[in-house]
Amino acid sequence: MKAVRKKAFMRDRRKARVRGKIFGTAAKPRMSVFRSSKHIYVQVIDDNTGKTLAAASTLSGELKADLGELNKRDAAKKVGALAAQKCSAAGIETVTFDRNGYLYCGRVAAVADGAREGGLKF
Repeated sequence: MKAVRKKAFMRDRRKARVRGKIFGTAAKPRMSVFRSSKHIYVQVIDDNTGKTLAAASTLSGELKADLGELNKRDAAKKVGALAAQKCSAAGIETVTFDRNGYLYCGRVAAVADGAREGGLKF
């Protein structure tokens, strides 16, 4: 198995293991993080209805101008804060954090820190 395919395969296994334990409800939705090499995306999802309640990313219009010269970790923190702001506008105070198979460090942890600073509880 090639190294790139093995890395993706192992992430998928971690993702399935984590998702087996995490479920978002209307009272406590799931905050899912996806990261690519350039951008980071956050969705707050109610798994009962399958609806996305709030979303934020580095491509969001509210953040695009502010991100200019920031490094990826600082940009991820701002995305977490924007997600928290959108959640509070939607009346969401508490979420379940879904790291989506990624290790809880770097940009994924920065999203969580930004969301906590924005007022969300995990």
